[in-house]
Amino acid sequence: MGSVVALYEALASAQDERARARVIAEAFEQIDARYPHLPDLVTQHHLRESELRLQKEIEQVRADLTLEIEKFRNDLTLEIEQVRAELRETELRLQKEIAQVRTDLTQEIEKVRTDLTQEIEKVRTDLTQEIEKVRTDLTLQIEQLRGEVKTEIEHSRNSLLLWLIPLMFAQVGAIAALVKLL
Repeated sequence: MGSVVALYEALASAQDERARARVIAEAFEQIDARYPHLPDLVTQHHLRESELRLQKEIEQVRADLTLEIEKFRNDLTLEIEQVRAELRETELRLQKEIAQVRTDLTQEIEKVRTDLTQEIEKVRTDLTQEIEKVRTDLTLQIEQLRGEVKTEIEHSRNSLLLWLIPLMFAQVGAIAALVKLL
C-alpha cells in the first residue's frame, strides 16, 4: 500500500501534465519490473472467450464425431446386411447341395441295394444248385457204397460159408472119431 500512496503524492505534487505523465510512466515501469509476467496473465474476459471458443470447438468435434459415428454405424449396418445376405445365400446353396447329396446318396443306396439283392439271389440260386448237386452226388455215392457194402457182405458171407462148412465137417469128423475112441 505504501507504493500506491507514494504514487498519489507524486501525482499530486507534479507541476504540470508532463510531469504527471512521467510519474505514471515510471509507475507502469515499476509494475512491469515488479510483475514481468503480468502481460501474460489471463483476464476473465480472455478466459471467457477461450472457454466459449473451446466449447464451440468441442461442440464442433462432437458434431463431427456424431456424423462420423453415424456414417460408421451406417457403413457397419450395410456391411452386416451384406454379410447376412451372403450367409443366407451360402446357407441356401448349402441346403441345395445337401439336398442334392441326399438325393444322390439315396439313388446310390437304392442302386447298391438292388445290386446286392440281385447278387444275393444269384448266390442263393447258385448255392441251391450246388447243394442239390452235392445232395445228388452224395445220394449216388451212398447208393454206390450200399451196393459195395452189400456186395462185400455177400462176398464175406460166401467166404465164411466156404470156410465154415468144411470146418464143421471136420469138427463132426473129429467128434465122431472121439466118440469111437471112447
